[in-house]
Amino acid sequence: MNKADARLDYAADKMIGELLKEEKVELDEKFRAVLKGELVERIRQHVEDKRRQEEERVRKEEKSRREYFLRFGLNFRLQHLTLAVGVLILIITGLPIKFHDTLVAKIFFEMTGGIAVSRVIHRVGATLLIIVSVWHVLFITATRTGRNDFKQLLPTPKDLKDFVQNIKYLLGLSKQKPRYGRFSYVEKFDYWAVYWGMVIMILSGLLLWFNNFFLGIVPKFMFDIATEVHSDEAMLATLAIVVWHWYNVHFNPEVFPFNPTIFTGNISKEKMIKDHPLEYEQMITKTEAQRKKDVPR
Repeated sequence: MNKADARLDYAADKMIGELLKEEKVELDEKFRAVLKGELVERIRQHVEDKRRQEEERVRKEEKSRREYFLRFGLNFRLQHLTLAVGVLILIITGLPIKFHDTLVAKIFFEMTGGIAVSRVIHRVGATLLIIVSVWHVLFITATRTGRNDFKQLLPTPKDLKDFVQNIKYLLGLSKQKPRYGRFSYVEKFDYWAVYWGMVIMILSGLLLWFNNFFLGIVPKFMFDIATEVHSDEAMLATLAIVVWHWYNVHFNPEVFPFNPTIFTGNISKEKMIKDHPLEYEQMITKTEAQRKKDVPR
């Protein structure tokens, strides 16, 4: 007899003993053995059923985690990649130019071939930024997916309610987290901060890049303004990306060390339900409606 059977045998004996003691009756050994055997078998069956139920629950959870939804198509992911590469080039080459009199900047210029080379590389990053700006405008105007995403990125009164609800949740004043749709107010803030920053950086950057051309068109003080605006907005954008965006998207403990969705385009069912419950419910409702429509009558 193995340990599991021994434990069942002991438990059955104990249960029968307590029952007989309570009822104040005695049983002959043969009947007691039959009763004990039946009881052990039922206990074993109950334990086996519970084990199968737990295995099934775990299996369903694992299957749920392995289910994915397409969140970002290839077009959007390539835009993000182009933007990320362009911005990183601008940050890496722009900060040494801004702080050109520091030791770190001087070391950087020595490694890259001088400030003139850094400016050329900087303009490569600027070109990528301009390309992705035009690309994105075409995406949100000429494609159905882009138009739908842009509509859902527009601020709404619900975003303010979600913000207040999230503050309550973080302060422990509410147990209910805000329920987001396709984009939360955090993601919308990210998007519009980039949108605003790109307009300022591109316009001021073009003015400084082609200064010989624009000198005959705009007054000199506009170049001074463009220099300050470009420099300060670049610093603000760098801090926003490193402190705000990277933390929320990649360094947050819930997704650390990084969130693969923007690279693969896919989001797990588990994460979809957790982070975008309203979008998930809409997708399920739409799928069920389509399924009923496709069923022949």
